Amino acid sequence: MTGSIAAIGAGLAVIGAGIGIGQIGGHAMDAIARQPEATAKIQTAMIIAAALVEGVALFGVVVALMK
Repeated sequence: MTGSIAAIGAGLAVIGAGIGIGQIGGHAMDAIARQPEATAKIQTAMIIAAALVEGVALFGVVVALMK
């Protein structure tokens, strides 16, 4: 039973990260479309935010799979 609960937790972490990174990318594209001259700043902030989301997701997967 513990293994299946851990798998659900890890799956939720991955799904949450996918949704979060998708939101970051989508909103960054909206921002670039509105202000093309700020593309470099927006891309930098997007990459940093996506890396933080992915780090939290990796941490969530590790915690979920620890026994």
